[in-house]
Amino acid sequence: MSVPGEIAASKQISLTTFRKDGTPVPTAVWHVAAGNTVTTVSAADAGKVKRIRRNPEVEIVACDIRGKVTPGAQPVRGTAVLLPPTETETARRLLERRYLSARIGGGLSRLLRIKRPPGIGIVITL
Repeated sequence: MSVPGEIAASKQISLTTFRKDGTPVPTAVWHVAAGNTVTTVSAADAGKVKRIRRNPEVEIVACDIRGKVTPGAQPVRGTAVLLPPTETETARRLLERRYLSARIGGGLSRLLRIKRPPGIGIVITL
């Protein structure tokens, strides 16, 4: 299954992970869609990363920057994989190509040698 057009075209997606008791936890994230995968990056110590380690089943849907789901958007289930540090940097670069803010922030941190907080790439396969 390839990434639906509404998800690929949206600036943000709502990435829903699940707690131990099954409670859904949605989070708005930037993403890059390619083929049947969606890639994003998160802080390594974020709750969503901890939940993905325990349960890789996730759900994504198009949303706005505040996480409000686009009317009529259909959620899609997928399986998330956490990337090793070498591939996380590649995922950051993908996001920088798509988002100006990420490009500016990433460029400045490299130029000024500012150490970023540890991050981790997430690839969701639909």
